[in-house]
Amino acid sequence: MKSPALRAATAAWLAVAALAAQAAEPKSGAAEKLYQANCAACHGVKMEGAVGPSLGDHAWLHGAPTKANLIKIISKGVPEKDMPAWSPALSASQIAMLADLIAANAAGAGAAKPAVALTPEAKAQRDVPDLDGFKLPKGFHISVYANQVAAARSMVVSDSGIVYVGSRKAGKVYALVPRADKQTADVVTVAEGLENPIGVTLLNGALYVGEISRVIRFDNIDKRYAQKPSYEVVKVSLPNDKWHGEKVIKAGPDGKLYIPVGAPCNVCDVEDTKSAKIYRMNTDGSQLEEYARGVRNTVGFAFHPVTKVLWFTDNGRDEMGDNTPSCELNVAPKSGMHFGFPYCHGGVVPDPAFAKGRSCEEFEPPVAKLGPHVAPLGLTFYTGKQFPEAYRNNVYIAEHGSWNRTTKSGYSVRLITLYNSKVVTDTAFIDGFLRGEEVVGRPVDVATLPDGSMIVSDDYGGRVYRVTYDGK
Repeated sequence: MKSPALRAATAAWLAVAALAAQAAEPKSGAAEKLYQANCAACHGVKMEGAVGPSLGDHAWLHGAPTKANLIKIISKGVPEKDMPAWSPALSASQIAMLADLIAANAAGAGAAKPAVALTPEAKAQRDVPDLDGFKLPKGFHISVYANQVAAARSMVVSDSGIVYVGSRKAGKVYALVPRADKQTADVVTVAEGLENPIGVTLLNGALYVGEISRVIRFDNIDKRYAQKPSYEVVKVSLPNDKWHGEKVIKAGPDGKLYIPVGAPCNVCDVEDTKSAKIYRMNTDGSQLEEYARGVRNTVGFAFHPVTKVLWFTDNGRDEMGDNTPSCELNVAPKSGMHFGFPYCHGGVVPDPAFAKGRSCEEFEPPVAKLGPHVAPLGLTFYTGKQFPEAYRNNVYIAEHGSWNRTTKSGYSVRLITLYNSKVVTDTAFIDGFLRGEEVVGRPVDVATLPDGSMIVSDDYGGRVYRVTYDGK
């Protein structure tokens, strides 16, 4: 899971370094370059909105988009919305150029009229993409299991078939309660007002939720989900950085809770801190111990159904070009392994800033290179009975998709087939979240329902899809 708003702050020096070149350009061209380098990651390449709001002609929440007000907002940031302060990272003249550019766009003077800003709830109610545009193997079919699940992220399924879903900016935890036909589900809000509660897991009938700054527990959740249930705070001390700070959480076969802490940066040396590591702990937060290190940002992990070994994805660093380094699929059969960050990426790429005196051979290589910037998030092992035998006990990975690559990559659910826990093939299981250069969805997590069908969360569309197999 990435945080483009904070990541962009580290790229500000690029704008400063290019100042001389910009001075020779037309003012509008220099402003556009500044915008693309520092603002597009959050507000969209065409100011149409992404993680952050649209910068077009709509109702502005922080004052009218005048040049003076925009200079103030850009300079001071909006901390409660995770927008950094750009002064003194950008000079006064650069901030003024950006303010002019954005003010013109907000007034409708841009080359193209930007899209209206959409809240996560509004995104969730957009028209469902043409389901025929998705591509799956022969005999498989996709449908919408639940709509209006704003910012849907990690999922966990109870024995009774209720799906608990974390969110990001929506700050909510949902319960997807199957209807009588078992084909679709009603959406119930379990809790709201939380801090990016993306991680959810179940253990001993309790729902554990990972926020940025804490872990909370809802006891006896299947009987209480509709009652706005109270929760207990698990007493554990973990970093609360915003960048890569959301906490995924999983129950392990050993009865412990596993929780990663991402690196608070694009790339930095945090070996002597609690960041860039995976931890495990008792359910009450006691006996917190490091399980793996050198892990930049894992947002998905699962335990092999037979060997019980931990498998996890890791997002590769940015700012090394379109085609390097690769994102990773890793295996940690024991504690104490080091997976390379920040010294080595993708198992073979030394970091230009941190690799001095180190070798990639020192570290555990990935079992599969998933491709650059594909943003692999949730993964699962399919253990249901509905799919054919060839699809069982293999890895399914939700690739959220690139945010800053010239040509988009990812935006699919991948099937990694295994033999004796070794990777054999990596193929697309669901394609069609990206159609040409149009994004219609961004898969986040994958899970299996009790009837053997598969569900996929999509935080872009605010919905959960269901995949079934009928052999026809």
